[in-house]
Amino acid sequence: MLKVNDIFVNYGGIKALKGINMEIPDGKIITLVGSNGAGKSTTLKAIMHLVNTASGEIIYNDENITKLSTQAITQKGIVLVPEGRHVFAELTVRENLKIGAYLRKDKEGIKKDINMCEELFPILGERRNQLSGTLSGGEQQMLAFARALMTQPKVLMMDEPSLGLAPLVIKDIFNKVKEINKEQHITILLIEQNANAALKIADYGYVMETGTIGLEGTGAELLSNQRVKELYLGKSS
Repeated sequence: MLKVNDIFVNYGGIKALKGINMEIPDGKIITLVGSNGAGKSTTLKAIMHLVNTASGEIIYNDENITKLSTQAITQKGIVLVPEGRHVFAELTVRENLKIGAYLRKDKEGIKKDINMCEELFPILGERRNQLSGTLSGGEQQMLAFARALMTQPKVLMMDEPSLGLAPLVIKDIFNKVKEINKEQHITILLIEQNANAALKIADYGYVMETGTIGLEGTGAELLSNQRVKELYLGKSS
């Protein structure tokens, strides 16, 4: 289990996170939703030690990982798919996948996982020799997702995977998230502004408001919550 215990993060004089508490149980899909600037991405960055925490602890399988390096955290199986995809544009699709396995030594396992990724996202197999910078936004998101899977993650954190994508592509991405969670038992922490899509697949969700957790509950509970409907789902009833 991954636990975020009373985390504070400051950017200069600005308090970005003000005592965040979350639990991400093994094998579950957990989502963190909220408006732009609420602190969702900062929470992921704090877990990965991409920003320093002012206080609080990140605990993974009973180990305090708060001060570990980002690489050490990745080696423990916690992996981030960043907002904006960040594929290596001048490298091919296949080369991007191989970079995802840069910490691995098992050549046969790497080949097997490349095949798995190309079965999961057939377009990546079709375009394995194409430069990644020439892919569409949706295809780049699939590549970023697959590249993260090449690390053999235990906890996969995804930052705004639906951002800027067409509705049909968004549906496909979220279906793949469910599939990976169910079939490979990968724990998912999903950060999303698209609260409706995220909460529909989440076992449990947290609603973030300006650096704090305002609400929490099962995905179904939050979808039916009047306040969530009004603020994040575009519904008044």
